[in-house]
Amino acid sequence: MENMDKTTNFGVHYMLDGYEADVDLLRDEEALLNILNTIPEEMGMHKISKPMVVVAGPNNHKDPGGLSGFVMIAESHISFHTFANRGFVTIDVYTCQNKLDTDTLTKKFVDAFKIKNYDEKVVARGTKYPIENIY
Repeated sequence: MENMDKTTNFGVHYMLDGYEADVDLLRDEEALLNILNTIPEEMGMHKISKPMVVVAGPNNHKDPGGLSGFVMIAESHISFHTFANRGFVTIDVYTCQNKLDTDTLTKKFVDAFKIKNYDEKVVARGTKYPIENIY
């Protein structure tokens, strides 16, 4: 455990909450699959699973249901949950890359989902990740 003082960040967790998104798009499984197929490559990431979009039924008044999408990438994953009845989409990108061009990524998602308003958050993950094997 003597190497624990030699650490770095493991990666970045990017979160985008999109409001007033295109309602028809939020219901369009094929268009949503296309987003999961294209954005990883455009961001220099590498898909290691086939993208999937599934219907998620309503859970309660707060969650009226929608579509959820996921693709595993070598760098970690990209996921989203759409709520068409509310014009809302929540998006996560988790990557082991220490640098992520969040300006470009935000533009891609805003354009892809036709989002009119959004909140964005970026969090450093694994801030004490050992730079060498410790065991």
